[in-house]
Amino acid sequence: MSVIGLTGGIASGKSTVSRLLAAHGFVIVDADIAARQAVAKGSEGLRQVETVFGPEAIKDGEMNRSYIGQQIFHDEEKRLALNGIIHPIVREIMEEEKQSALAAGKPVIMDIPLLYENKLEETVDAVWVVYVTKEVQLERLMKRNDLDKEAALARIASQLSIEDKKERADVVIDNNGTLLDLERRINEIVAEYYKSH
Repeated sequence: MSVIGLTGGIASGKSTVSRLLAAHGFVIVDADIAARQAVAKGSEGLRQVETVFGPEAIKDGEMNRSYIGQQIFHDEEKRLALNGIIHPIVREIMEEEKQSALAAGKPVIMDIPLLYENKLEETVDAVWVVYVTKEVQLERLMKRNDLDKEAALARIASQLSIEDKKERADVVIDNNGTLLDLERRINEIVAEYYKSH
């Protein structure tokens, strides 16, 4: 069985695609979930965050996300320090999940929002990109996160452009249409995948 890296732009519909793929028997290893586990209550990761960022970094036994967010937003050094704590733990969690799925003979989807930005394409057998046009992305992000145009554009600009990701993809999952369109596309991709594996 192989390991697929799933990525896309912000608000491109990656979570929906993951859910649909899981229904087809793929094991989803989600970087965002692993990142939350890395600093879960009582974890070693959380203890390290407190050591580096001080007691204000913890609120009710959990990571104080808004405080940490303010700390790292304008300070590259602090952002790198946080990544230095979280990334190795995330990699370990994801590697464990991946290996146990492969051992069970299941195909694996590594759901990694910043796959290209973090140069992780070499760690997977193929990359599937969930694609929407920039206009659709902007509209969905503004609606989903209740953002004005400027704030939404700033978030989109912080990632590699969706067009670049599309160019580099092994498989493009077009999500500009309806949910039904998306389900049809996923069915095609999955049929193709199982035929060749």
